[in-house]
Amino acid sequence: MFIVTRFSRQNRQSVSAVVALWTRRHLFSSSHPSPSSRLRDHYSFKSPVSFLKNPNSNPKLSTKKKQKPPYRPPSSLDRTGKKPLRSNLPFDFRYSYTESSQVVRPIGLREPKYSPFGPGLLDREWTGVCAPAVDPKVRSVDGKEDPKLEEKRRMMREKILGKPLTAAERKILVEKCQRHRTKRQINLGRDGLTHNMLNDIYNHWKHAEAVRIKCMGVPTVDMKNVCTQLEDKTNGKIIHRQCGLLVLYRGRYYHPKNRPVIPLMLWRPHEPVYPRLIKTVIDGLSIEETKEMRKKGLAVPALTKLAKNGYYGSLVPMVRDAFLTEELVRIDCHGLERTDYKKIGCKLRDLVPCILVTFEKEQIVVWRGKEYKPKEVGKFLIERESFDNWDSNMVDGGEQRGRLNEFCSGDEE
Repeated sequence: MFIVTRFSRQNRQSVSAVVALWTRRHLFSSSHPSPSSRLRDHYSFKSPVSFLKNPNSNPKLSTKKKQKPPYRPPSSLDRTGKKPLRSNLPFDFRYSYTESSQVVRPIGLREPKYSPFGPGLLDREWTGVCAPAVDPKVRSVDGKEDPKLEEKRRMMREKILGKPLTAAERKILVEKCQRHRTKRQINLGRDGLTHNMLNDIYNHWKHAEAVRIKCMGVPTVDMKNVCTQLEDKTNGKIIHRQCGLLVLYRGRYYHPKNRPVIPLMLWRPHEPVYPRLIKTVIDGLSIEETKEMRKKGLAVPALTKLAKNGYYGSLVPMVRDAFLTEELVRIDCHGLERTDYKKIGCKLRDLVPCILVTFEKEQIVVWRGKEYKPKEVGKFLIERESFDNWDSNMVDGGEQRGRLNEFCSGDEE
């Protein structure tokens, strides 16, 4: 009991000592000003603002750091503040120059007139079929090309080509384009000569004077049109042709720095709606005769079978020769796309000429008509075509054939 009372007395004394000390310090601080207050009174000294506190900070605003906007990489489509591209090429821009006809007018469009070059990227108006070089509002109603554009193209081509190549120069360029010398090649497929392919040709001309072009599929039915369009749109010169292989020369005075501006198509536009190729009733026949002719045409032995992505340069002469003895001709297109053999039938109708009967069962059946007059009897296309007296400068025809056989070797796969 004595020990407990002793500890309680000690606790009371310690608490009273702490209270006395606190009151003494409080009275001293109130009676004597602090050093900082004395400095402020005598010297007008202001203590510096703490570095941790912002004097202009507003406590009401949030102290969160503003997030940066997400990074957007530069895009060629973003042309805000820039003028649309302008090209001085004197022809209408189309998706395909060999597979589209300026004679046949479409009867409708499958989509709105969205320019495949992108919104506001080209200074030409897209009509749904092409981007004409001349304003379509000023263009003639007949749809014929402006003769000034044709003359301008001819002058540009003559200026770039210069003097014709000699036989030795032509031979050297053809040798450089053979398969064992270079692997550079442009493939021309079912779409024919497309607009973006022009840019590929100019890119190849940076490294070589001539470029090898391999033609396959539907465009090879009319190789003359392919050669004409290539020379017309690129201002080049075809110096050799063997089967579907072409050698396109850029010209003596061509310089890569002076290449024309070719705006690229960003997507493939939908083809417009054209009139039907096959009518319900063939002209000059009744309904029963038309049905009987279609059944008979599918039973006729096939003239030939077309291979996928093959060379069809001899198809038109074969049909012409067959029409000398046969009234109906059937061509087997098993394995080909439906759009492909429809295009082939359209080309046969215009080149032979003939009347389309049916496309059923992956077959092309054509009729020569009641009054058929052949244009050229028994004449096939030349497999190897000479340009500027090429054959006259060679040693022998057999030697030429042997030297250039490897030009086509391996390409007919």
